[in-house]
Amino acid sequence: MLTREQPARIGVVLYDGTEPIDLGGTIGVISMASRLLPGLSAVTIAERRGPVNCAGGLTVQAGFGFTDAPQCDTVVVTGGPGWLAQTRNGAMLAFLRGVECDRLASVCTGALILGAAGLLHGRKATTRRVAVGAEAEAPLALLARMGAVASAALIIDAGGPVTGGGVSLAHDLTLHLIGRLYGDAARDEVARLIEYDRAFAANRAALGIATG
Repeated sequence: MLTREQPARIGVVLYDGTEPIDLGGTIGVISMASRLLPGLSAVTIAERRGPVNCAGGLTVQAGFGFTDAPQCDTVVVTGGPGWLAQTRNGAMLAFLRGVECDRLASVCTGALILGAAGLLHGRKATTRRVAVGAEAEAPLALLARMGAVASAALIIDAGGPVTGGGVSLAHDLTLHLIGRLYGDAARDEVARLIEYDRAFAANRAALGIATG
């Protein structure tokens, strides 16, 4: 476990069609957390550095591409309606299979991209529980068909990639990852700083964090 004096970098993987809530939930929590944990930082990674067209018309700049991404302690794959195209994107799948980090994670339908890369086969994992719009199948059911041991949970951290549930749970996943890097006390300080401590506790009580 890192101490507060040791730096930690979290890489956030995005792509055309990333859901802005997933991106904001990760980057926003890390930004606020860095006020308490000055060694903590985040970088954005896409197939190519430069503009990425997120869902809802938002365009953001990815700081790094797959070929020049810096070493990260943790790498988080975002979800969003662009997930299906990414399950067929050889560059994305190869990057995820080869990424070197202490902990790989996903939020929402980012788990389906990890599943397509073969990184969740036979492992416990979670994702969004309900179908949205034109989706014919709930992502959680699809994750099971990809070979994961899929179950509804706030977060599953059971030895493989860490997976978080749907959309707004990016906040919870990021807090959990901060806890893995800096300890529960630091995680709880960050939750209080962003006034999310009660929601975090309620979500844990309702959905739970599966480990082991």
